[in-house]
Amino acid sequence: MRHGKTNNHLGRQKGHRVALLSNMASSLILNKHINTTVAKAKALRKYVEPLLTKSKDDSTHSRRVVFSHLQNKEAIKELYKEVTTKIADRPGGYTRIIKLEPRLGDNAQMCMMELVDFNTLYIAGTAKKAAEKVKTRRSRAKKKVSAEDAPQS
Repeated sequence: MRHGKTNNHLGRQKGHRVALLSNMASSLILNKHINTTVAKAKALRKYVEPLLTKSKDDSTHSRRVVFSHLQNKEAIKELYKEVTTKIADRPGGYTRIIKLEPRLGDNAQMCMMELVDFNTLYIAGTAKKAAEKVKTRRSRAKKKVSAEDAPQS
């Protein structure tokens, strides 16, 4: 039974695992999405989401805490410059895991992990649907107004 086993060790010792998660978190922040295995993505989600929450408070202390986990100045700059401004109003759930085809070599379950607010496909799709809805409502409203005006004239 797995009682009390909250940490996936990923087949690595602690130092290697911490370095792996730190590098993956930096890559996720810099590139906005990464391809990895499902097990690593789930472990990374537990690692990076508290850091994103901590980054909402732009203080010296929070910067030092986040830097102690990431150890990458460029990732810290990107996090506090772009990422924090987009996730400021989001209460949590900053990452999304999308499962992909298994890896060819060893048939490992692969996935794409991304920051939710930076996927342009989903944002463009919702904006397009919203624009279509607004367009149809306006066109119907104009038709009703023009139809009502015509009999009165």
